[in-house]
Amino acid sequence: MGESRRTQPVGRTRVPIWAGYAACLWAAVFAAMSFYWALGGTLGLKTIGTFAQSRDATFVAMLWATGIVKAGGGLVALALVRPWGHRVPRPLLLGCAWAGGIGLILYGSGNLLQHALMAVGMYSVPDAIGSTTAVWWHLLFWDPWWIGGGVLFSIAAWGYTTRTRN
Repeated sequence: MGESRRTQPVGRTRVPIWAGYAACLWAAVFAAMSFYWALGGTLGLKTIGTFAQSRDATFVAMLWATGIVKAGGGLVALALVRPWGHRVPRPLLLGCAWAGGIGLILYGSGNLLQHALMAVGMYSVPDAIGSTTAVWWHLLFWDPWWIGGGVLFSIAAWGYTTRTRN
């Protein structure tokens, strides 16, 4: 009776659903950045490397594709916490959510290590990145951003797993 709208009781614990909404917001912001850059926006483009500033057709196509994937991730995150998400087969929804969460954490962590090695001079900065400034942006912003998204998706997937367990 006294249940919060943000959590549902499971045994003696309460499972948060905030992570699903936060993962959706994370994905929406990330998708918006991709679409902005694909449409020709330049704000923040220098933070990812010189390859991004070339406006190469392949890179622009990649921006559109990743924007669509990120928006799809936002829908997956919402499906984990909204009633309409129960229409999606549980194994498919959880598979996408867990794969996304773990994949984002691994991708961000691998990049974090690589960029840390570049920042301390143990690994040379590739031409595609172009500058140590971009390396520091990756190290202090982009790589943690990927990891944070992975953590949010993983918490949301865990919450859905717990709430929908038979």
